[in-house]
Amino acid sequence: MAVNNMVKSGPKSMTAVRPDPFPRLMDWFENLIPAETGMRFNYAHTIRVEEFMRDGTFIVRAELPGIDPDKDVEVTVADGLLTIRADREEKTEEDHRSEFYYGSFIRTLSLPQGVDQTNVQAEYKDGILEVRIAIPEPAATPTNIPIKRAD
Repeated sequence: MAVNNMVKSGPKSMTAVRPDPFPRLMDWFENLIPAETGMRFNYAHTIRVEEFMRDGTFIVRAELPGIDPDKDVEVTVADGLLTIRADREEKTEEDHRSEFYYGSFIRTLSLPQGVDQTNVQAEYKDGILEVRIAIPEPAATPTNIPIKRAD
């Protein structure tokens, strides 16, 4: 897994970073159809994420069940964007029926201003990829700039 970067901020409260201007349409559609119908949407090619700030760190948690993080996931940070790429192969077999899902998927998120793209950590546990990006503390005191008199 390739990782490049990490984030710092204020109080120890959990704060949402940015509201999504559009509702999560797939969640809305999925909730319209009862699970018993067998017609639920297939999330095989999507990555569901949550993002928030905690203790000066920007945290992204991505659902990636059934993925081998060592060979199937790549995390990169560049130009203020966090990109998660993954490949998934999944097969289920029952008595007289089998299904398989496969493919690549990608999710790119804008990072908050001021993130330290050289201080990023990623960890995978129980189907969840967690990426932590530090946000440096802002300068506590202003810096005085001497003014030279031009002749």
